[in-house]
Amino acid sequence: MFKKAGLIVAIAAAGAMTTSVAQAETWRFALEEVDGSVQDAYAEEFKKRIEEKSNGNITVEIYPYGTLGTSSQLTELVQQDAIQLAFASPGHLASVIPETGVFTLHFLFSDDNEINEQVLGSSKAIDMLQEAYHEQNLELLGVIPEGWMVWTADRQIQTPEDMEGFKIRTMTSPILVESYRAYGANPTPMPYSEVYSGLQLEQIDGQVNPIFAIEEMSFYEVQDYMIEAKQAQFITTLVAAQDFYNNLPEDQQQMIDEVTDNMRSYIFEKQAQFNEERLNTIKENSDIQVSTLTDEQRDAFREKSMSVRDTFIEQAGDRGKQILETLQQDIEAAEKEKSGS
Repeated sequence: MFKKAGLIVAIAAAGAMTTSVAQAETWRFALEEVDGSVQDAYAEEFKKRIEEKSNGNITVEIYPYGTLGTSSQLTELVQQDAIQLAFASPGHLASVIPETGVFTLHFLFSDDNEINEQVLGSSKAIDMLQEAYHEQNLELLGVIPEGWMVWTADRQIQTPEDMEGFKIRTMTSPILVESYRAYGANPTPMPYSEVYSGLQLEQIDGQVNPIFAIEEMSFYEVQDYMIEAKQAQFITTLVAAQDFYNNLPEDQQQMIDEVTDNMRSYIFEKQAQFNEERLNTIKENSDIQVSTLTDEQRDAFREKSMSVRDTFIEQAGDRGKQILETLQQDIEAAEKEKSGS
């Protein structure tokens, strides 16, 4: 475990040293994923654009997963302004901001990722969510999908009955836990860094992550099956401390807003590329059986998942209910518009 006070002192010392050498303002950006991940690609592009737009007056330092702490610890460090930027995934953040659990609900988003990109960039639900972030001294800078969540398992899974008693690793989100309980599984929260050994030692039977993460963390090496159900996207959020953001000069606030807005299409394309390439790597380097559920099979899981929306509303309250309803309406409207109906 990391000692929070000592960690903050170490970060401050590192920042002071960097400033004295570079004579430039430094923003520290912490990731929930390792080098070579989708988050790493986003951070590197963000760094490039911010440093160019600031004419080198701002330096962005990137800290991969494990450098500064767990996902929950990173969020705490941002709240304390010990670091300036971090990814904060609803998978853990929902314990603090229940409204973010909406992104972990199953069968909410469209099967068409172009529609998801459009909705996440324009829905008033994001403005409602910003209010909840502000209550935790966080500024929501972006909502970033990283691809469809995929199951890996020691057995073939085609029906909810196949998940009966299945020990699946999830993040700590109460909604994620309830989603897999609804299927009859035994959800088992576990730190990301312990998942490989957990699978290898048979402490868990399977796990769920986007394909790029399954490849980069080598989970496929200790699993027999990989199942695509398109039940949920892996969505993270980019946050800063609200105090930090509010105290920036107006031109720097505008710079951050412009960069994050313009990077939305970039990261949608990048995650699709990452997941396709990593799937090919998995197939080339293993004999894991890859399958995709049929529409009929997906419908059985969809039906089981609907009760979890009531649980979400109980936990997230009226604002959470409004966020969910707004996203549903916007997704349905975008699908109708695209289909021409």
